[in-house]
Amino acid sequence: MTTTTTHPGQAVLSRRRRWTVLAVCCLSMFLVGLDTTIVNVGLPAIGQGLDADTRGLEWIVDAYTLVLAALLISAGALADRFGRRRVFQCGLVVFGVASLLCALAPSAGALVAARAVQGVGASMLSPVALAIVVNAMPDPKERAQAIGVWASVFGLSMAAGPVTGGALLAALDWRALFWINAPVIAVALLLSAVFVPESRSPRPRRLDLPGQLLLTVVLAVVVGVLIEGPRVGWTSPAALAGYAAAVLATAGFVRVEARRSEPLMDLRLFTRPVFSGAVAGAVAVFVALGVTLLLNTLYLQHTRGWTPLAAGVATLPLAVGATVCAPWSGRMVGRTGPRRPLLLAGAFVTAGGLLLVRLAPDTGVVLLLASYLLIGIGFGFANAPITNTAVNGLPPDRAGVAGAITSTARQLGSAVGIALAGALVTGAGPTELAPASRPGWILVAACGVVLLLVAQASRPKER
Repeated sequence: MTTTTTHPGQAVLSRRRRWTVLAVCCLSMFLVGLDTTIVNVGLPAIGQGLDADTRGLEWIVDAYTLVLAALLISAGALADRFGRRRVFQCGLVVFGVASLLCALAPSAGALVAARAVQGVGASMLSPVALAIVVNAMPDPKERAQAIGVWASVFGLSMAAGPVTGGALLAALDWRALFWINAPVIAVALLLSAVFVPESRSPRPRRLDLPGQLLLTVVLAVVVGVLIEGPRVGWTSPAALAGYAAAVLATAGFVRVEARRSEPLMDLRLFTRPVFSGAVAGAVAVFVALGVTLLLNTLYLQHTRGWTPLAAGVATLPLAVGATVCAPWSGRMVGRTGPRRPLLLAGAFVTAGGLLLVRLAPDTGVVLLLASYLLIGIGFGFANAPITNTAVNGLPPDRAGVAGAITSTARQLGSAVGIALAGALVTGAGPTELAPASRPGWILVAACGVVLLLVAQASRPKER
């Protein structure tokens, strides 16, 4: 198969080759999304096996998402400079090695550290794979369809994580949640070497190390305070120091980025309502998903006494809704723009959250499944317009950075959602967990309202 290169950052491929590249990149994204949620259903088993409390379990989830969120933008910039396929393959190797370390972890602390390394590898997969797809598909309509498929696979992986995890726990033990990555990594490495063309940005940017350091501090302190707050007390000296550190680090980040010629994150982009709305929408969607998955796991296994497999199967309506609606949303974006699918996303997420604001230990299963289905449908409709808007909000030669900003927002939302949900139910016994989690479902509904506001902000783009 021949490839004609028009410039260093853009390759012209046949249609079959373009969609093969999409399939390879989707395989890697399936891994990233799966490992964001597959651990959730196994948290009770991990807690028993490694003697970890709720706070420790939150760190096991958020160590991955925090590092992933912090490094995504730099990984995208590195890929634009040194080659997207090269960075993509390095990410696969790091992710695979870290997965093996997770599977062999002898303690909760070791598992948290291995999950952090796993986040390093994942940071080289998510934005880079999206940049490869955008680079391979220069036609806007075809790109919108591809992003719809991309969002469908990503949504499927996030939603299928609990089901896959439940099945592995039923057959083996919690370590299988990480062993499963090895064969997928091997296949992805082989296919990327054969089918994915190398590409770079013709004008790569320099790394912004001060900005990277400050962004990492901001994310770590914010999520750390949310996780540790119930233990140390929200008004304790440690918590107050955390608040001050978060404010100072944020102010420092804004100041440094405003003065650099090639910042890690061009803050001027956020003066564009459509772009800033897409980022806010990405955070909201993943806050809602993070809250839903953690509260579902703890409620069904601790309060209802369900097995991990049963708790995972309960999320099937969420997975089905996300998988069916994501490609539909991509087609809608290609035809009419982002506003309509965002309105649908906001309405369904809001409705799903409101269904469980009176959650009780004996809430009917039909109501639970209906809520998960509505949230899954909203999740499916949301990802394509958010991703498409963010990618189109930056120049094509900044595709790596464009994908990284949205992915950072997603992972930040996931980390914050897990931290908030955990803070609500920390210390709650089986009979107390349902009423303690009710504010979490109000938060899910509020995230849906944010999506409705984002849809309104996208109106000017359609004119």
